[in-house]
Amino acid sequence: MNKQVLIIGYVWPEPNSSAAGSHMMSLLRFFKAQQWQVEFASPAQVTEHMVDLTKEGITSKSITLNCSSFDEYIQALQPDIVMFDRFMMEEQFGWRVDKYAPNALKILDTEDLQCLRNARHEAHKAQRELTVNDLHSDLAKREMAAILRCDLSLIISSFEMQLLEDTYKIDSSLLHYLPFMVDLNSLPQDTPAFEQRQHFMTIGNFRHAPNWDAVLYLQQIWPLIRKQLPKAELHIYGSYPPPKATALHNPKTGFLIKGWAEDALEVMKNSRICLAPLRFGAGIKGKLLEAMITQTPSITTTIGSEGMHLDLPWPGEIANNPQQFADAAVALYCDKQAYQCAQSNAQTILAHVYQKEQLETLLINKINTIAENLAQHRQANFTGQMLKHHTMRSTQYMAQWIEAKNVNKNR
Repeated sequence: MNKQVLIIGYVWPEPNSSAAGSHMMSLLRFFKAQQWQVEFASPAQVTEHMVDLTKEGITSKSITLNCSSFDEYIQALQPDIVMFDRFMMEEQFGWRVDKYAPNALKILDTEDLQCLRNARHEAHKAQRELTVNDLHSDLAKREMAAILRCDLSLIISSFEMQLLEDTYKIDSSLLHYLPFMVDLNSLPQDTPAFEQRQHFMTIGNFRHAPNWDAVLYLQQIWPLIRKQLPKAELHIYGSYPPPKATALHNPKTGFLIKGWAEDALEVMKNSRICLAPLRFGAGIKGKLLEAMITQTPSITTTIGSEGMHLDLPWPGEIANNPQQFADAAVALYCDKQAYQCAQSNAQTILAHVYQKEQLETLLINKINTIAENLAQHRQANFTGQMLKHHTMRSTQYMAQWIEAKNVNKNR
């Protein structure tokens, strides 16, 4: 059947700026491949790096927060599936979808668990270990409520799947493990050999707090690498570099802020090693997947590698303090045999974890099964029904109050 799918985006997709943007595009293309009509709507401002959705055969619509114009829009569209990009969009628009398109299958694309990333950030700022208390924040309660109100939530990391089931006691029938989907047939075949590659690199949207923290951490790590490899350079790429980042650019020490990269895979494949010293965060890391795709070994932390490789050997090294990190980076940079072994590990992980065809088959089967039994599926989720009942009242009245306030203000 030719379904109508509506995606409500937190931001407009920027596949060259962030892993979240890239993941969103793979989902949009997946929906299109089913011969479904796909519309992307967002209350966000348009941006310079956003993708041209019309070239993908996807229609788009600007929508407004706390405004009944969305009610008329969703009523007229009557989508079969609504997918929310992050839980904040479900909070804003979920009750309106329930009211005006009650038969639409509701999917939440979590991207990564915002509550986990936030909890780790708070613990990192306080220079302490993560506690169970951190995981039971108000943000966590909001995010879990959104998951329970939806028919299905897409979870990007195997670690987060376990956390949701074990710590938050979310029923597995509401969750679907979906890491990045990689077309193994279109992997670059001509990646440069060990001898042709030089220097170190990292990449990531500077607006993303874990990425900015990693750049600051590299300020500690890089002198330890440079001491052993005095001619090496570190190339730091990423969209939206702020003045505080460009101020770190230092050709004398080889610490080079390169900013926006037109083609992330191109700059990745010409580097010898990817450095990703992430100290907090969640989900799985686009830069580390791109490293595997381009056969570029990586040095990262336990947080960086989390949920990315099951129990398979990492394609590089995992290190959690500056000296160990630097020593691992230098050793791999100089050892061709270890380097080629890391490249082989990357191929194994891609085949076992990220194979697009297999992941797409599992996803379409899950969506179809729930869609065919939607009433029973919802009935089995009593907590979700209860949350919808209460949330619909509270968020509805809050939104209507804000809308009325805005109307009065504009008079």
